[in-house]
Amino acid sequence: MEDKKIIEPKVDKKDYIFAVGRRKEAIAGVRFHKKDKVSWGDITVNKGEIFVNKMPAEKYFGSQAVNVYSEPLRLANMENKFAITVIVRGGGKFGQLDAMVLGIARALNQLDRDKFRPALKKQGFLTRDSRTRERRKVGMGGKARRRKQSPKR
Repeated sequence: MEDKKIIEPKVDKKDYIFAVGRRKEAIAGVRFHKKDKVSWGDITVNKGEIFVNKMPAEKYFGSQAVNVYSEPLRLANMENKFAITVIVRGGGKFGQLDAMVLGIARALNQLDRDKFRPALKKQGFLTRDSRTRERRKVGMGGKARRRKQSPKR
């Protein structure tokens, strides 16, 4: 008789809340870390800081975008409660910014659904903007809707 090994399920003890936001071609993975300090590769993210692709968010998006991505946090009164790390890829800067805002709102929603969801929903932060670029069709000369002009007579 063989000794059968009992395989126990792997329990993942995460110390962060993870959410995904999407907009156009951009995808943002947002992590709310519960610790005061988080090491992310060779950098350290402190509580209250937001890092995007290992850069401070103000530097990555520019100083005017601070009001856009901090609005869900301000609405939930959770501005300096977490160290937030974000990985964005695809799309352009504005698509990435909108994807990050949706990811932050979804993470707040996971944190306390009863408390934050009504306010976030009312402001439209939990609604995914599904408008994407229209694909190019065959025989259209490289554009989505362009066709050859037909003769009048």
